[in-house]
Amino acid sequence: MKNIAKVFVAAAVVLGCSSTSSFAQATATASATANIITPITIALVTNMNFGNIAVSPTSGGTVVLGTGNSRTSTGGVTLPSTTGTVASASFTVSGTASFTYAITLPSSATLSDGASHTMTMGTFTSSPSSTGTLSSGGTQTLTVGATLTVAAAQAPNSYSNATAVPVTVNYN
Repeated sequence: MKNIAKVFVAAAVVLGCSSTSSFAQATATASATANIITPITIALVTNMNFGNIAVSPTSGGTVVLGTGNSRTSTGGVTLPSTTGTVASASFTVSGTASFTYAITLPSSATLSDGASHTMTMGTFTSSPSSTGTLSSGGTQTLTVGATLTVAAAQAPNSYSNATAVPVTVNYN
């Protein structure tokens, strides 16, 4: 009889433990969401143009084109009063309203007259500088300027770049 009592007590303990462990579990659920935003885009509005430039036969220099269509010269470079077309590059950046974006400018680009004469652009600047914020309408104007290096006695001609000058934007 003692053995039967021990078996019943052992069975009760085992059943009690297993029923307790089934109550030790809990489950919760979560939902998942995603928000697809408008892709960021950039569209050219105006090409960059340094205008008319005169250079000394003995001394080169630079033309600095600012982001607001202004320009200055250094060294043996002068800017005639007949300016020609002077324009900073202008772009429209579009995307999701109020988002910020990063701006990546090239390090240099080469202008050529189609013959063997070249000039180099560098020190690109932008407005806004390095990052921008899209308006509540989801757009912003981005302007780009650069510094053009002109050699002494640079050959007279019309110069342009054979390859595009990439301006890249991406969401932060």
